[in-house]
Amino acid sequence: MSHPPLLEMRGIVKEFPGVRALDGVDLTIRAGEVHCLLGQNGAGKSTLIKVLAGAHGIDEGTILWEGQPVSFADPQAALGTGIATIYQELDLVDGLSVADNIFLGHERARGGITRDADMNRTARGLLETLGHPEIRPTREVGSLSAAGKQIVSMARALSREARVIVMDEPSAVLDPDEVDGLFRVVDDLRSAGKAIIYISHRLEEIRRIGDRLTVLKDGRTVAGDLSAKDTPTSELITLMTGRTVTSVFPRRSAPLGDGPALLEVRSLGRTSEFQDVSFDVRPGEIVGFAGLVGAGRSEIVETVFGARRATSGTVTVDGQKLRPGSVDAAVSAGLGLCPEERKSQGLILDDAVYRNVSLASLSRFSRYGVTTESAERRAAHEATRSVDVRPDAPERIIRTLSGGNQQKVVLARWLLRSCKVLLLDEPTRGVDVGARAEIYALVRELADSGVAIVVVSSDIEEVLGLSDRVLVVAEGSVVHDGPADAIDASGVLDRILATHDHQNQNGEVA
Repeated sequence: MSHPPLLEMRGIVKEFPGVRALDGVDLTIRAGEVHCLLGQNGAGKSTLIKVLAGAHGIDEGTILWEGQPVSFADPQAALGTGIATIYQELDLVDGLSVADNIFLGHERARGGITRDADMNRTARGLLETLGHPEIRPTREVGSLSAAGKQIVSMARALSREARVIVMDEPSAVLDPDEVDGLFRVVDDLRSAGKAIIYISHRLEEIRRIGDRLTVLKDGRTVAGDLSAKDTPTSELITLMTGRTVTSVFPRRSAPLGDGPALLEVRSLGRTSEFQDVSFDVRPGEIVGFAGLVGAGRSEIVETVFGARRATSGTVTVDGQKLRPGSVDAAVSAGLGLCPEERKSQGLILDDAVYRNVSLASLSRFSRYGVTTESAERRAAHEATRSVDVRPDAPERIIRTLSGGNQQKVVLARWLLRSCKVLLLDEPTRGVDVGARAEIYALVRELADSGVAIVVVSSDIEEVLGLSDRVLVVAEGSVVHDGPADAIDASGVLDRILATHDHQNQNGEVA
């Protein structure tokens, strides 16, 4: 608190047609600190950082930089001042090299000719500063892991001599080891006097990395300059949601029966991705897949759903063996999938909510090729109400909904379809704590109604807390299958590491 403010936002107001997205937001940022920005989806965080990035102008309020009023007419103005933003959906160009991405938009050139050697040399120095000399400046960005791409985005920010770096959900696609690496880099940036604005829905991360925090709700600042380490979690949840939300996962309300499995997977494999995967899921059972990013979990559920074609093995739903690589066959048999990337894989963002809900059930509302739109809209509306999509507006364009409500729309799609088996891949990624609790409750209600559910999540505690049975996936194989209450997070990681070590030993022997 001894440092004077580097950046101040006072009474920031931003309006869009029919929506007051920011309604008097205050934010104070100091050099050499990690300032965490919290709030539910729709609280105004994204709008606020776009104002900082120069993507949106403001309607009212003042922005001060080292005590002097400033305005950002465009992103170049924000960058020129010293503010760089690393968005959750990284804006890197996969086909370009690391160095080209770092200097994209401010290439080093002389006489109209790009100075590649100069950019490679400077990029190498930036990567070494970030503790990642193993990333070659000439390497194609598309070949890097999610963690590697995060580092390249940080190097890009440093290349613009940024003094404030905004990080929007930087850990969303990272495994635990990669998150540790990210935090080491953030610590180094803080020690170098950089100011970090860190946005995350994971409250445990706030404790580890944050110094101070600000909470937004409904476009307003409801708390500022709180201690990130000392403010009780219960207080943060109440500030964000306006109500008390416990982090306890819902209990099973109906006993699990002994009936035959609804989903049977036998010796399923896909060349170079996973092999010999077998498991069953009974009616009312939630089976969780735990493992690190890249272990093969998403590939397994996408192959079960027919989005990828298996090279070996079988999938059977309620006694019906499915044709490999056929999504139509899977849906007809009663399978539903909420994919890992809901925006790019699960939703038509510029279409209405009711259209997104009815996608898997259009034949129900069609006769002779003509859709009865009133029936479609009415049924979709009932489905969205049953999962409490907010706002209750089926005509609304789905892009305008928060992440948690977008995920509820995907769930409503399969409710309308009355699926027997539901595959959930990262069901709460990018979802705030209030909506997360609601989604957990919905998943448990579906299970209690007899739906067989598979959950894939990078959050090990989520898998353990939500599931009845847990499968641990490592190196493309299932290395553990047992009750969720018989293993903890350390046990999951131990099995993953043991498999990794075994694979390395076999490689060395070979």
